[in-house]
Amino acid sequence: MTQTPLSLPVTPGEPASISCRSSQSLLDSDGYTHLHWYLQKPGQSPQLLIYLGSNRASGVPDRFSGSGSGTDFTLKISRVEAEDVGVYYC
Repeated sequence: MTQTPLSLPVTPGEPASISCRSSQSLLDSDGYTHLHWYLQKPGQSPQLLIYLGSNRASGVPDRFSGSGSGTDFTLKISRVEAEDVGVYYC
């Protein structure tokens, strides 16, 4: 998995996006995309944000969205908030 950018300066209230690319397709024969996004906030364990490419996990604000298929995926934050600081993983 290749994630870009590795570091992203952001301004609260502005949008942000992170891309993730796989060397092979993550789409299975049943049509499920096996790509998930996690956020690890300082001092905490990673929390699931998006599962199966585009589904928000329970309790995740709707400013987070996931898109993409096959090998290329994007996590978007429509309006960054201070609490969104941390390390994002696909």
